[in-house]
This record gives sequence, C-alpha cells and structure tokens, in this order.
Amino acid sequence: MTKFSENHQWVDYENGIATIGITAHAVEELGEINFVELPTVGAAFTQDDILCIVESAKAASDILTPIGGSVCEVNEQLEENLGLINGSPETDGWICKFTDVDEAELDSLMEEEEYDVFVEQEIGGDE
Repeated sequence: MTKFSENHQWVDYENGIATIGITAHAVEELGEINFVELPTVGAAFTQDDILCIVESAKAASDILTPIGGSVCEVNEQLEENLGLINGSPETDGWICKFTDVDEAELDSLMEEEEYDVFVEQEIGGDE
C-alpha cells in the first residue's frame, strides 16, 4: 500500500515496514538533487518532523516525515549514486525505512489518485 503526503513524500507500507521517499513531483520541483543528508538508523521521528535534507542547484529543502516511526534502514546507495533519487525517486531512490509505525497515521495520507489530483490543483494554482 503506497500513500502520499501533501509535502510530496510517499510511504509504502508492508509487513510492519514503511519505506519512505520523495515523489517524482518533488524531484521535478527541486531540480537535480546533488546531496542528501540521510537520517540515522535508530532515530525516532513523529509525523511531520524533519527527516532529512536534500540539496539541489535551486535550494536546500527539509524533507518532512509523512508518518512517525523509527529508522531501521537507510538507502546507503544514495551516498554513492544520487541518480537513484533523481531518476527513480518512487522506487530505487527511497530514503529510509521505518518500524514502530502508527498505522492510524497512514489514514491521514492520500491514495495515489488523490495525490495526482492534489498535484494538478497545486500546479494549476501556480499559474
């Protein structure tokens, strides 16, 4: 089950593990990402905490965690290959994985169709 936040993060939740990353729309808005400060394994977060920082030529941006939990794994491949987050942010470019997730927080996030409508409205509002 993949859900999306209004802050352009995604969560894929399966078997008690939540994989978290930023959406393709976020990457498009930021431009090519040239640095990611990954969270620390073992760190605990509550919903909307700053999870990590990504930097692009345009800006440095705080990435907020769409749900609370504890980091059980980070995508160390990003340290060597930022192309993963630039090229496939919603698959290979994931940022980290959480355990100890409050499943009720997932209900506050959008389904993919809802997120697509949200992005379209956001883009339309920028013009």
